[in-house]
Amino acid sequence: MLNSEWQERKRPARLERRYSFDSFDSLRDFLDAAADLSEAVGYYPDMGFGRDYVNIIIHADEDAETVSDMQRAFAAKLDALYPAHLAEAA
Repeated sequence: MLNSEWQERKRPARLERRYSFDSFDSLRDFLDAAADLSEAVGYYPDMGFGRDYVNIIIHADEDAETVSDMQRAFAAKLDALYPAHLAEAA
């Protein structure tokens, strides 16, 4: 099951989530880990970030009405990276 922090949107179909961080170093480490994950699975979401947050948008495949199981699994993998970087900031 997908973390409730993810919001599923329609038109176009996508998942959106904001991750918050206590420090820029922690944010940067998360972004590096997310980039490594993207390279490993060959999927690249839209990411926008500031000093203490990152917004991630996972778009559905072109012409799809919903996000795929693969995209949901990718979101879950990002969530698995997040707690580790929160702990580092504490």
